[in-house]
Order: sequence, then structure tokens, then C-alpha cells
Amino acid sequence: MAKVAVVFHSGYGHTQRMAQFVAEGAGAELVAIDADGNLTDAQWATVDGADAIIFGSPTYMGMASWQFKKFADATSKRWFTTAWKDKVAGGFTISASPSGDKLSTIQYFITLAMQQGMVWVGQPALNDGTINRIGSNSGVMGQVGPTSPAADIPQGDLDTAKAYGQRIAAMAAKLHG
Repeated sequence: MAKVAVVFHSGYGHTQRMAQFVAEGAGAELVAIDADGNLTDAQWATVDGADAIIFGSPTYMGMASWQFKKFADATSKRWFTTAWKDKVAGGFTISASPSGDKLSTIQYFITLAMQQGMVWVGQPALNDGTINRIGSNSGVMGQVGPTSPAADIPQGDLDTAKAYGQRIAAMAAKLHG
């Protein structure tokens, strides 16, 4: 069985809730980036020891949160040694508006993965009105109103996150199992 880590930043709990569903689907360990954009040494060890890494961040102003970007910048040490080469990668995001320029965040994750020499896995689910209702094939996108609590995230978005976690784990098992 492949080891999967979900490394994410959540400002208000929405991304954390999505991360929990991704992790449930993947049988993954959650690794939360703190409010200052940091991981502990133990958290870095978890991420480094994973066969697959799933990135998560809210989309703020058309991009990942600064805390996630600080984490991404800190991965340059892994880039220099090719430590994450051939690991499976994926990503998810959530924002308040239906678009919110979430694709910019997913593309940022893809670029990070490509720089690290990782293998990106997209979301193949067709939009059936509940699963992948936003219609993203690059990764998972969720949406909930700007004043809505995390509990109001549509179940279809959470089900999509769980299915994506399952897909990432299956691909990691094929490549690393």
C-alpha cells in the first residue's frame, strides 16, 4: 500500500474539511501548514516519506494562500536533491465564488509538481451534477458562499474530494506499490 500525505493550508476551515475527505479517500495522513506557513520537522518527514503528495490551499485573490506559497518555496531543498522525483502529485482548492480563478491555484500546484519531477494525476470524473460539479479535470475544485461555514460545502464537492483521494492512492500503488 502506498503512503499518501495531504499537505494543506486552511485559513477558515473550508480547505481543512476538503482535505479530510481527500485524506479519507486516499487513506492519507493530513499535514497542516500552520498560520505562519511552516511545517514541523516531523511533518516534513511525513511528506518526504510519502509516495504521493496531495497539495491543498484555498484560492485567495486568484492564487494559493501565502502560507502555502511559503511551504512551496521551502521545498526548494527537495528540488535540489530531486527528493520528490517520481512521487505522485495532485491538488485541490476551494473558494467563495463559482470561478474565483481556482484554476490558477491548481496550475500553481501542477507547476510545483513538475518542478519537483513528480507525476501529476488529474480528476477524470465527468460532471454528473454532484461529482465534479465545477467540471475541473486538473484537480478538485470546491465552492461555498463567502459567509458560509465549512459545514455548508456541498456534499458533491466533498464526494469529489474523496474520490480524488482514492484515485491518487490507486495511482501511487501502481507506481510505488
